[in-house]
Amino acid sequence: MRSIVFMFLTTFLSFSFLNAKDLTPIYSLIASGGVTDLLIKDKKLYVSTTASAIDIFDITTKEKIDKITVAKITDFTGDVIDSKVYSIDVLDENILILSQGKKGGRNIDIYKDKKLERIIWDKDRLFIARAKFLDENHIIYALLSNQIYLYDIKNKKILNETQISQSRFSNFSLTQDKSKIIVADESGNLTMIDSKTFNVIKTFKGQNLDNVFQVDTKNDLIITAGQDRRAVVYNINQNNSYYKEGSFLIYSAGLSPSGNLGAFSSDEENNVTVFDTNTKKDLYKLTQNKSTLSNILFLNENEIFVTSDDKKINYYKLN
Repeated sequence: MRSIVFMFLTTFLSFSFLNAKDLTPIYSLIASGGVTDLLIKDKKLYVSTTASAIDIFDITTKEKIDKITVAKITDFTGDVIDSKVYSIDVLDENILILSQGKKGGRNIDIYKDKKLERIIWDKDRLFIARAKFLDENHIIYALLSNQIYLYDIKNKKILNETQISQSRFSNFSLTQDKSKIIVADESGNLTMIDSKTFNVIKTFKGQNLDNVFQVDTKNDLIITAGQDRRAVVYNINQNNSYYKEGSFLIYSAGLSPSGNLGAFSSDEENNVTVFDTNTKKDLYKLTQNKSTLSNILFLNENEIFVTSDDKKINYYKLN
């Protein structure tokens, strides 16, 4: 009986994979440098890069409409190099920019009215890996040491902080209502905390066995991108989970706004597998990505952007 069940599952999974439809990009946008982070707001695509720049594209006209530049830096050898922009976020007309500073430090700026206002300086020697708005007066940022901070922008002070674990920080994602933060680290575990009190709400573990590169959450689902070649899907409320396995390190993963579709970098050729999170069935394979993937971003249930370490931003239509 077990042999029959195993053969059925193997046949089903093979059938599912073979029937995933190959898709090529409808068009590509070209960024200033390798893409590190991106988001969509009000028909605009905001793209942070390794080239001291944040590019802003109009996704209707497919044109670059603006570019924000941060200062170049001097490296340890005295050479002037581009500053890597690690993450960005947008709230109303404000753009939050986390960038590389001098001597390994990090700068956080808010761009408003065509001006950059520095709120955290590289001289503080904080090795910040990710920063996002919580609301108009507060930001959340995380250090590589896996410490999470709640920062008051107006009063320029830390309101709360916590040490998630002794494992190295990888990534965090805020829930859609921003009430919770999902933190991923090199242990493979995920920790969900209240975004204001920083109290631990839940820990998700046992599925990823190594570092989680990225985490995304939509509509009570979580997806991970794992070094162990696993993209894990957790249901926050139902306490169940499963994983999709790739043939290579999974560097990036994302969920559609409804959570009904998931996507992950699934092989050494930098292809992306899009699947149904309810049936687990593979639906599409997104091809022609030339470098290691950095972001998978759903515009809606039918459109998706994929970025990598090069300048190209590929756009796909699923139906």
